[in-house]
Amino acid sequence: MRAVLQRVSRARVTVEGAVVGAIDEPGLLVLLGVTHEDTEATCAAVAEKCWRLRILDGERSCADAGAPLLVVSQFTLYGDVRKGRRPSWSRAAGRDHSEPLYERFVAELRERGARVETGVFGAMMDVESINSGPFTVLVDSADFAPPSP
Repeated sequence: MRAVLQRVSRARVTVEGAVVGAIDEPGLLVLLGVTHEDTEATCAAVAEKCWRLRILDGERSCADAGAPLLVVSQFTLYGDVRKGRRPSWSRAAGRDHSEPLYERFVAELRERGARVETGVFGAMMDVESINSGPFTVLVDSADFAPPSP
């Protein structure tokens, strides 16, 4: 699982001209990609990392500040551009695997007390954000072990 975290002063997602998710205060925009090996344990580990990572102003986390998160599915985080001129999407999990894990990730954040807004899984979305800093980091589950069940 990969999550691109952007510290934002505000962000919103629209689908067909309608706002489907928005945060109007400082928080995090989370672009989330799922790969074939990801599990519910991966969701828990990445959600915990995103919730507790101290990257907001004053070295605070969303947990510390009560800051909102806007979570948007983005399979393109697993695009492979090493060969040719067209990305390969073979590392991105298909909808049957990724949608339930995306939903589990959102649920994990909410179970921790997070205020979470979302995009629409699989939809063509317009994502607008005001990146604060700018400050962007990548959380990749391959870089740490998920907790034991």
